[in-house]
Amino acid sequence: MDFTSILNEIKPTKQEKNKIKELSDKILENLNFLIKEENIEAEAVLVGSVSKGTYLKGKSDIDIFISFPLHTPINELKEIGLYLGYKCSEYFDGKTSEHYASHPYITSEISGFEVDFVPCYKIDNGSQLKSAVDRTILHTNFVKKHLKEYQKDEVLLLKRFMDATGTYGSEFKVGGFAGYLCEILIINYETFEKTLKNAAQWNYGEIIDLENYQTSKLFSDPLIAIDPTDKNRNVASSLRIEKMAEFIQSARNYLNSHEKLKYFYKPKTKISKEEINKEFEKRESKILAIKFKIPKIPLDTLHPQLRKTVKSIADVLNKNKFNIFNYDYWTDEKKIGIFIFETINDKINKVKINYGPKIFYKKPCEEFIKTHGVENCYIKEEFLVENIKQENNTIEKFINNLLSEKDISTIKVGKNLKNSLINNYSFININQITNNDFWKFIYNFQNPGQNIKR
Repeated sequence: MDFTSILNEIKPTKQEKNKIKELSDKILENLNFLIKEENIEAEAVLVGSVSKGTYLKGKSDIDIFISFPLHTPINELKEIGLYLGYKCSEYFDGKTSEHYASHPYITSEISGFEVDFVPCYKIDNGSQLKSAVDRTILHTNFVKKHLKEYQKDEVLLLKRFMDATGTYGSEFKVGGFAGYLCEILIINYETFEKTLKNAAQWNYGEIIDLENYQTSKLFSDPLIAIDPTDKNRNVASSLRIEKMAEFIQSARNYLNSHEKLKYFYKPKTKISKEEINKEFEKRESKILAIKFKIPKIPLDTLHPQLRKTVKSIADVLNKNKFNIFNYDYWTDEKKIGIFIFETINDKINKVKINYGPKIFYKKPCEEFIKTHGVENCYIKEEFLVENIKQENNTIEKFINNLLSEKDISTIKVGKNLKNSLINNYSFININQITNNDFWKFIYNFQNPGQNIKR
């Protein structure tokens, strides 16, 4: 198939390439001059998709890694790495912010580009790893050595296809395919379309092992892509099974379609609050929304805790007969988080059965009757039981009890969310929220799978 029209849209222009090369060269020159001038044992190198030539138009973030010898103490690496990042950013009048992954790094906006300054250790292979970012230079070198020139376009096509189908991005919020994993797929399958043809046949536990390390038995993930630079790492470990499944179905849909180009564009949807509310009314479902303050922690720590907590609450609600049809979470990643639950009933019976021992165990039965009164006990099947009042018979009352200091331990709550949920949550009507991203989330919550349909 002729992908010229798509490539014209997604490939960086010559002007963009020249600008980014000129700026990255200047940054490296400045940093390495500073390193030499201050007699620091380190080296600044360009890594990532810009270095490999696999970045999409308009998404040319510059990743500068400052590599230190293995004997450098970790505190010294952090301190000097941040110092160099700030110093270089200041030289280029950049606007800086400090972030934290496996250790702190600097992000700076310089001449319209986002530049990351990341300290790391210089390693020759995965066995020398001291922090998660140390492999990045090895990844860059491997791809530059093994990815053929024409395959850079194939990577761009794959990234654009995944982005349009909602499966691109390895951050926990997305749980999709990392850029490095896309490059490995193209190196393995040669082209974009061959990648889709193979993906359409994938099974659970599919193995990609470019270097034939034969270490796949170490992993039990849905997709296993052995890191060519570290035989003990699965590049696809952060890929969630639903994102793998969405990619497989998207590949099948694409291959069976006569209008393939439309799969490179996100579906256009008109989002209307009124229509969303009408749809919930048609379903006769109740929407419960819980709003709370989010803690100031890294996003890759925040999102797993939000997902874990909302799932646990939904599990407990279902166990107690509230019949949760769907649930999810949303956050603006700055101040607030919202848990959403869709249920067909927001009330349960005011009376429930309290099961005692089986009738065949005389002593436990005598103790049960002594505690609850013979006049209140009866037999259900072979059990001695009683009816008891259920005070928390509405979903709001039940959650109020669940999120109390006394009972919050009955759910699996993210450790950084506990205090916020106990002290700062409130039930809200979703129509109180005016954030457009929230309403996009609600539309997708109500209409899942939109990205794989065309």
